[in-house]
Amino acid sequence: MASGDIQNKYQRLAQEYAKMKSQHSVLKKAVIDEQSKVADLTESVKLKDLSIRKFEQEIDSLTFRNQQLAKRVTVLQDELDSAAVKKKNKTKGPVEPAPVVADLSVFGEDLQKKIQENERLHMQVHQETEEHRQVVASLQLRLEQLEKEAGQHQSVLDSIHQNHKALVDKLQQEKAMLEVKLQKQETDVRDSKRIADHCQQQLKRVHADLSSRLDDSTKVIQEKVIFNDTKYQELNVLNVPTHDRKHQVKAKELIGQALGYIGDLVSGMSNYLTYAEQRSQIFPMDSSTGEPLSPTNRRLCQYLHENASHLRPIEQSFRSFHEGLREDALTTLETATGIQDFSEKFHSYVAYMEKLLPYQLRSLEEECAVSTCSATLEARNMELHASLPKLTATLSKLDNYLSLIATASKSSREHPRTNQAAFFTQMAAGLKQLHEVLKEISKHYNTKVSLEHQLPTATQKLKTTDECVVSSLVALVSCTGKLAPFFSSNLEFFVSRAGYRTRGVSLCRDTDGPVSSPVVTDLRDRATSYISRIKRPCPESVPYKTAVLNRRTLLSSTESREGLAQQLTTAQEKIRGLEQEKEHWMLEAQLLQVRLEKETKRVSQLEVELRQLQAGQVLTPAPPVEGTQTATPGDRKSVGSDVETSMLGKLESSAADESSESETREQLIKAHFTGRVTELTSQLQLADSKAVNFHSECRALQQRLGLAEKAKEKFQEELQTAQQKIAQLQDELTTTTSNYESQLSMMSEHLCSMNDKLTQQRDEIDALKLSNKGSKKGKGR
Repeated sequence: MASGDIQNKYQRLAQEYAKMKSQHSVLKKAVIDEQSKVADLTESVKLKDLSIRKFEQEIDSLTFRNQQLAKRVTVLQDELDSAAVKKKNKTKGPVEPAPVVADLSVFGEDLQKKIQENERLHMQVHQETEEHRQVVASLQLRLEQLEKEAGQHQSVLDSIHQNHKALVDKLQQEKAMLEVKLQKQETDVRDSKRIADHCQQQLKRVHADLSSRLDDSTKVIQEKVIFNDTKYQELNVLNVPTHDRKHQVKAKELIGQALGYIGDLVSGMSNYLTYAEQRSQIFPMDSSTGEPLSPTNRRLCQYLHENASHLRPIEQSFRSFHEGLREDALTTLETATGIQDFSEKFHSYVAYMEKLLPYQLRSLEEECAVSTCSATLEARNMELHASLPKLTATLSKLDNYLSLIATASKSSREHPRTNQAAFFTQMAAGLKQLHEVLKEISKHYNTKVSLEHQLPTATQKLKTTDECVVSSLVALVSCTGKLAPFFSSNLEFFVSRAGYRTRGVSLCRDTDGPVSSPVVTDLRDRATSYISRIKRPCPESVPYKTAVLNRRTLLSSTESREGLAQQLTTAQEKIRGLEQEKEHWMLEAQLLQVRLEKETKRVSQLEVELRQLQAGQVLTPAPPVEGTQTATPGDRKSVGSDVETSMLGKLESSAADESSESETREQLIKAHFTGRVTELTSQLQLADSKAVNFHSECRALQQRLGLAEKAKEKFQEELQTAQQKIAQLQDELTTTTSNYESQLSMMSEHLCSMNDKLTQQRDEIDALKLSNKGSKKGKGR
């Protein structure tokens, strides 16, 4: 264990000891305070007991006084009754009863006062007893609570004492070990000081040597070096900077992910515009049935057919920009000249969308003007009519900020570098807005299509095309839903500037420092190729005669190669012509096969008619066949001549009917192949839409698989850390369980003792109550 770790551990233990010591003093003070409170409460309980005894004595004296007064009242009542009887018996009595009556009235008043005073005293005694009972109950509860808290504090204090004792023992052991290690470290320090003195002397010698060399080099530079390219910023930006390769690798990886998202966006937009073109050709007027398209739809289809010429350059320019990135070369906004080409292609596409917008809106208005358009469908069309300009406005906004970002690699830019962060932030907001607009368009178009399919004029071809358009919009929504979070999550990386250095200048992430020139990468490649050519060993020289022979052979081989190339081109042309003739004769063979079948049927019918005529039978009406003649019973005398004339007539009329038969056959074949082509076209559209969806889903699944693998690795690391934490927590759990078991045993013992004390107190209280009742009964007697 290193001395620094030991010292840190010792300081940590000392801090824990000081903390425990302060907690111990606080707990000790709290226990002392609780003990003083318990003592005060016991004293108050004793005082209340004394007051209760005093009140009980007063009650006893009052009851005794009431008994005396009651006896006196009975005596006086008896005397009064006897006096009344005597008065009745004696009509003439002495004048003595008058004072008796006066005495009786005085005694009655005195008795009434005594009775009222007795009632008041009884009420006071009752109130005092009730209050005393409540106070005793509250004090009893408070006493129990305080005893529990005191027991808990005592158990905590004991456990803290034990922990402190173990900690002090451990610290003393570690202190002894640290003293031993300290002695060892002191010896090492003395050795290190001796070595440091020796190194200091060597350093002085090296410093003197280097200072002399520096002086010599300074003199040489001042006298010999005329041009210093690090002195001026305009020249220093042409030096090759050193940079962080991790930053460059991450930038290339993020641009590769963005290339995938842009490819999905371009393919989805191309599918959407292609299917929109097909829909414009069949609704509201189907051009395949011969109905003319409106001028707006015709021009719209013409412009929609050009979508690939505007969309493909976007993906190609960004792909070339991604392929031009290298891990050993710095890429910043100032050196990324490929963004300019991408910005120009995107600007061309935005202009194309702005050119399409009026025709799209006019086409929707024409759909609303159709007689089969209901009010609900017209409302849905107008909602879509309001959503399409939002898409163009959002794309125009993205184009503006992209062009501003692309101008960072131009020397004639008109904005400071501090605004680039705001441009990227607005780009992220624009991508989110594009996702919301496409979601709104997809929602409106889906409701519009569901209403259109309920119309009686909706054909299967229209339904299939609408489903393809809806699927392409869904693919666009999902693609933008992935692109916007990707850009927002990596916005901090796009905004941050990579730290790099050039000769003589440190280029940190400041906003006003010098930058690297876009031509540095090209100059570096040229310098690398030049150095590699210089270092390449010279090839062995060839004798002059051998070189002349080789040249003649090369010229002859070149001439023969040119002749073979010409023969190859002529052979390829012949093969193409033969293939075309093959296809032509295959079609002719099919037509002749059909014609042969018809002629075979016709010959069989004529043979049947000939047999019937030779047998002298009457011809039954046969199904009409082109160029045939039927015989009548009046022509039986010239059977042979009729047959010949009929045959001759047939031969003469075959040349006239051949053109009509060929036309009918061609119309049938054309109708058959037209239906087949339309069916295959619909199947191809469905297959293309499914392939686009499957491709996007496969890419999403592949990305999810990569994320899942990364998450798996992360979760495995978290699982290992969690297992370590679980082991640590199990150790802590065992220690805490042991501590809690010891504390519970102590608490149970304390609880048993408290239960014993409580039972004793209850017994004492019951005994006192019984004694009080016995004394009351004795006094009452």
